[in-house]
Amino acid sequence: MASNGAGPTNSAAPVTTSVNHTEKPDKFNGLDFKRWQHKMLFYLTTLNLARFFTKEVPTLKEGEQNAESVSAVEAWNHSDFLCRNYVLNGLADALYNVFCEKKTAKELWESLDRKYKIEDAGAKKFLVGRFLDFKMLDSKHVISQVQELQLILHDIHAEGMTLSESFQVAAIIEKLPPAWKDFKYYLKHKQNR
Repeated sequence: MASNGAGPTNSAAPVTTSVNHTEKPDKFNGLDFKRWQHKMLFYLTTLNLARFFTKEVPTLKEGEQNAESVSAVEAWNHSDFLCRNYVLNGLADALYNVFCEKKTAKELWESLDRKYKIEDAGAKKFLVGRFLDFKMLDSKHVISQVQELQLILHDIHAEGMTLSESFQVAAIIEKLPPAWKDFKYYLKHKQNR
């Protein structure tokens, strides 16, 4: 091993590098709230700020002036300010303008949750409608249509709605295109055995 005269070298010494384990979520534009909310919650958890969504703002009792209490309230207000602004900066400009008047991170988070959870309930109805209306066509490949139906079923499951496997299989059989009539008949009777 060559030496440069500066002393022994240790080639096995660990190299420490700073790695950013969190990636700031994309801006929320009004679509896929649940996904954005989970990503933002994870991001803020890694910054140790998510607790500001659930805890109440501490206040000083009238006449309370001890340094520890004042310092705790100031620290809380600073961290709440950071949390609130991380969330606001995670919103598209049009939504930022709507929600920027919220005074605390908790108030902002609850306001977003109320507004977009209601819209997610509408999305569930839309997904169910897509599933019920889905019909396979003879003019398209069956495999691509089954994959499309599986994506709808996946979205339904992701929304917290469950369908039994036997229901899913029966629904797929029922949705087979008209040219598959004989195979559909065969599968229905095979299932009943």
